[in-house]
Amino acid sequence: MDAKTTLSTPSLSGAARALGYAGLLPQILCLGLVLIGHEWRYSALAGGFAYAAAIFSFLGGVWWGQAVQSGRATTGAYAIAVMPSLIAVALFMPWSFGWEWPGPALMYLGTLIALSPLVDRALGFAAPDFLRLRWQLSAGLGALTIALGFTAGSII
Repeated sequence: MDAKTTLSTPSLSGAARALGYAGLLPQILCLGLVLIGHEWRYSALAGGFAYAAAIFSFLGGVWWGQAVQSGRATTGAYAIAVMPSLIAVALFMPWSFGWEWPGPALMYLGTLIALSPLVDRALGFAAPDFLRLRWQLSAGLGALTIALGFTAGSII
C-alpha cells in the first residue's frame, strides 16, 4: 500500500462513530436537567464538569497512545499529553476552595475541549477520518460544556 491509500482508508467503524456521538449524551442530559430546573440541577453542573474533565483527560491519554504508537514522538508530545489532566484538576480547584464555580471552569473547559483537535493536528499522529470525528465531537462537547457554564450563573 502506498501512503495515499493508507491515508484515505477509513480507520473508524460505524460502531466507533456511533459510540463517539453517544458520548455527547451525558452532557446533553446534564444540560437538560439544568435547563428544566430539575431539583438536581446543581448536581448536574457538577456532573457535567466531571464528565467534561474526564473526557479532556482521556484526550491526553489518546495523544500519549498515539505518540507511543508513532515511534517518532518527542518529549514535547508526551508533555502535551499530560496537560489535559493537570488542567482539569486546576479547573476543579476553585470549587474545592469554595471560590467562584462552576461557571468559569465550565467555560474554560468547554473552550479547551472545542479547540483540542488543534493539538491532534499539530502532533500529526491522527488519521484523517479520526481527526474529522474529533472536530465534530469536540465542537459538540465543547459547546454543551460552555452552555452549562452559562447556565451556572442562574443557579448559584
